[in-house]
Amino acid sequence: MKTEVNARRLWAGGAASACVAALVAVVGILIARGIAHVAVLAPRGEGVWVGANTITYALGAAGVALLATAVLHVLLVTAPRPRLFYGWIMVLFTAIAIVLPLSLSYDLGARVATALINLAIGFAIVVTLEGVARAALLESRPGDRSSYENDPFGRR
Repeated sequence: MKTEVNARRLWAGGAASACVAALVAVVGILIARGIAHVAVLAPRGEGVWVGANTITYALGAAGVALLATAVLHVLLVTAPRPRLFYGWIMVLFTAIAIVLPLSLSYDLGARVATALINLAIGFAIVVTLEGVARAALLESRPGDRSSYENDPFGRR
């Protein structure tokens, strides 16, 4: 049996995951600012951190989801156990995104809020793209034309 990747399905799912990640960022910022009345932090450059712009944070989350989709695609076509490596890579990047704001010398509430938002974004990306990976993988036997080639929607 040969495993094939339906790239169209993978990237459509990656785009949907990017939308989810952006919306998670917006909801997290709304909760932090509107309910908890704390700032959400974002790097400005050269070690300076400032209050995050909602649109920029959401676009950044979407960009991370698309980057994660690219990593997943490369792993699916090259790695021996792609979903295992994808999971580890994403969990470790999410851990970095959580620990980084906590390590700053800034208001504790802002640090915790930023870390929690980053956790939620990372979790959303990992979970949605894991499902996308399952849906984008097809196993076929040599000469078997019963895969997604015969179905315009890519169903098995």
